[in-house]
Amino acid sequence: MLWKGRRQSANVEDRRGSAMPARFAGGGIGTLVILLLVWLLGGNPLDVLQSLDAPPGSSPVETSAPQAAGDSRREFVAVVLADTEDVWGALFRDQGMSYRPPKLVLFSTMVQSACGLSQAATGPFYCPGDEKVYIDLDFLEDLQQRLHAKGDFAVAYIIAHEVGHHVQKQLGITRRVMALQDRVSEAEFNRSMVRLELQADFFAGVWAHHAKRLDLLEAGDLEEAVNAAAAVGDDRIQKQTQGYVVPDSFTHGTSEQRKRWFYKGYETGDITRGDTFSAAGL
Repeated sequence: MLWKGRRQSANVEDRRGSAMPARFAGGGIGTLVILLLVWLLGGNPLDVLQSLDAPPGSSPVETSAPQAAGDSRREFVAVVLADTEDVWGALFRDQGMSYRPPKLVLFSTMVQSACGLSQAATGPFYCPGDEKVYIDLDFLEDLQQRLHAKGDFAVAYIIAHEVGHHVQKQLGITRRVMALQDRVSEAEFNRSMVRLELQADFFAGVWAHHAKRLDLLEAGDLEEAVNAAAAVGDDRIQKQTQGYVVPDSFTHGTSEQRKRWFYKGYETGDITRGDTFSAAGL
């Protein structure tokens, strides 16, 4: 991705030097591996963390502070975020709306958001409660290695996907889907979540469409994004971790579905073409 020298967003909040509970600082690689496996198997890593409560009176410790300058990874995500601001700002104006950009929070190991206490093993996420995207770049790099989804544009796709969830919130889509949670069966709600995630993939593709028109893409970038979308398909992750797939438990869509909707957004660049909820087939 041709990102160097481009505008960086001011909406990046760097918490990588923030304090975290002592029990996690001493957990080491073994704890992170366990949390990663729990996440890949579809469990909630916070359930594991809650069983590791620190002794009474334990004090927080500081993680290593981020580099103040020369941090190329921070600069990269700031450029990607800036470009999503430009693209979605223009697309919203075309629809007679005003785009409110999210903040992107960089953290190490653990982070507190309006959605609760989270840790890196949950993966990058968007919290609609505070309208922020949360990413641990160290964990994301490790995850890319494990899932064979390498490349800078793979990271750009992940950011664009999470920003896509922010777009959904502003359009009122997230609220409508979450309102179903207590009214339908778990399997039916999971199917709605799949459509929500696939639409976020579509929106990531819409961003990539406009990034190409701005000459941001290099040869191989699109393949990196598609590989990343396929790598996090529910079927592939379940097959890798437990040897079989359970479609009713899917919450993000299959590898083929995620690639298909990203491609559709990339090819059309039209936000009106991404109604995954009315689509007869995914």
